[in-house]
Amino acid sequence: DTSRSPPNWEEMYDLVLQNRRSIPAPVDTMGCASLHDPNAPEIDQRFHTLVSLMLSSQTKDTITAPTVRNLQTTLPGGLTVASILATPPQILNNLISKVGFHKRKTEYILATAKILREEYNGDIPDTLEGLMKLPGVGPKMAHLCMTAAWGKTMGIGVDVHVHRICNLWGWVKNTKTPEDTRIQLEKWLPREKWAEINWLLVGFGQTVCLPRGRKCGECPLSNGLCRAAFK
Repeated sequence: DTSRSPPNWEEMYDLVLQNRRSIPAPVDTMGCASLHDPNAPEIDQRFHTLVSLMLSSQTKDTITAPTVRNLQTTLPGGLTVASILATPPQILNNLISKVGFHKRKTEYILATAKILREEYNGDIPDTLEGLMKLPGVGPKMAHLCMTAAWGKTMGIGVDVHVHRICNLWGWVKNTKTPEDTRIQLEKWLPREKWAEINWLLVGFGQTVCLPRGRKCGECPLSNGLCRAAFK
């Protein structure tokens, strides 16, 4: 329903897209969509994507990426459902100790691997509902996983950057949670942009529109398009 869309959103989107293409961001090479081992079997690549997302919660890409690489290179046979299940919890916890909430994530990953082996023949679920039933997987992770692992975009993956920037720009109306932002955004943003907007705004939030110390002087929207510029 484009009648709900904010003014000038297309111009803003295109300017930020140009900016993103010219300024590299951590998400471009260390985001969860790019951490699977392309030489691994596809079933394992999908598991890499899911584990990457589980590790990434409240953790910077620059920490998540080397942690995933560590699992891929250290575990016997690489990062697979079987290798995770064969790893004692304390060893797994040590391998992922640099990410936030690593003890809880150790429990989630082990419990998830068990579910995948018992209920999905070692693969990951191919539905949002199935993914969200896994321990520690919420809507954001499920949507991003569907796009990155299965190539099916069922909705927008809204993380803290997308949530924050959409509120700054007035693209959503004072939403309190990322899930509220997703619901409002999906009402007007054309579906063909749903997969891209996470990459777009996460990278923009990492390089220009920072959580603290926004670089409004370097922003292509500071000419009056962004209502929050220099405030």
